[in-house]
Amino acid sequence: MAKRMVLMVVLMAAIIAGLGFVKFKQIQTAIAQGASYKPAPEAVTTIVAKKVRWPSSLNVIGTMAAVQGVTVSADLPGTVAHIDFESGKWVKAGEVLVELDTREERSQLASLEAQRDLARINFGRTQELFKEGVMAKTEFDNAQAQQKSTEAQVAEVRATIDRKTVRAPFSGILGIRQVNLGQYLAAGQAIVPLQSLNPIYVNFGIPQQTAAQVRVGRVVRLKSDEVPGSEYTARVTAIDSVVDESTRNVQVQATLANPGDKLRPGTFVQVELVTGADRDVIELPATAINYAPYGDSVYVVSDMKDAKGNMYRGVRQEFVKVDGSRGDQVAVVSGVNPGDEVVSSGVFKLRNGAAVQINNKVRPENSPAPKPEDS
Repeated sequence: MAKRMVLMVVLMAAIIAGLGFVKFKQIQTAIAQGASYKPAPEAVTTIVAKKVRWPSSLNVIGTMAAVQGVTVSADLPGTVAHIDFESGKWVKAGEVLVELDTREERSQLASLEAQRDLARINFGRTQELFKEGVMAKTEFDNAQAQQKSTEAQVAEVRATIDRKTVRAPFSGILGIRQVNLGQYLAAGQAIVPLQSLNPIYVNFGIPQQTAAQVRVGRVVRLKSDEVPGSEYTARVTAIDSVVDESTRNVQVQATLANPGDKLRPGTFVQVELVTGADRDVIELPATAINYAPYGDSVYVVSDMKDAKGNMYRGVRQEFVKVDGSRGDQVAVVSGVNPGDEVVSSGVFKLRNGAAVQINNKVRPENSPAPKPEDS
């Protein structure tokens, strides 16, 4: 019985030892395979870095604003008796827009004019009698005061009638009418917007660190999606005296001609502000830049050797300094040399020394003035 037990123990030990040896060889083989494993090359597109001349300019978004723009309103309360304009029309300064009902004021005016005429006659008689010495000075002064009082009352009612005739304060384009015939208007109630569109302002903000480079009279170029293919030229006419605490930007205002009134207040435009002389930069598509908190970088393709000395096409990470952009392009001023083959898409999946496979059949857009199809 004891011999059988010993035999069973020896047999089980042999089986376990055999299984352990087999597993050891399997693990050893897996480790060897892992050590020699090479990941498949990542598919990327590339572009050859070239040095080009770029204008020293700042591209920002601006907003159009009218040189003169108001919402015309009623000065005094009253009922709309006449509407003398049409929405969207151009009007001259002083042109009548709305007339309020003035029948009551005109009745008062007729009564006061009669009192004024009588006061004038009485004052004339009193003046003659006073010259002859048969009229006391007190009576003469009373007649003179009465005559002046009636004149002032007539002028006051005429001014009220005139204030109930709403006129265009300046020449410009009317907006949409906001009143109707017979409607009662309270004092200050809106009647119609009025905008002077030629010339016109463009307002935009620039970073405080570039504010010192901007001067009154500097040229500004504008483009608007509302007017495709058109480019406008403006000149800086005012620079704000304070820096916005929330954005750290300085507000700048430029003035430009607006023939045909194509640019409207409130329209967003692309503003290019020239800040200095042209400079040499490396022009790359924005997709080539790997943006990170610790620094921006690109991947440069070159011939590399693996651990066994075999050659392959790989990438090395180079940190760069980006200074400006336009459209799909960015300006690199350091970190890349002319002639370097830079990865232009697929940078998010790369690491330093990674193998790559270049396929330039389809490349990312690289235009200074892109026109997206879905814009």
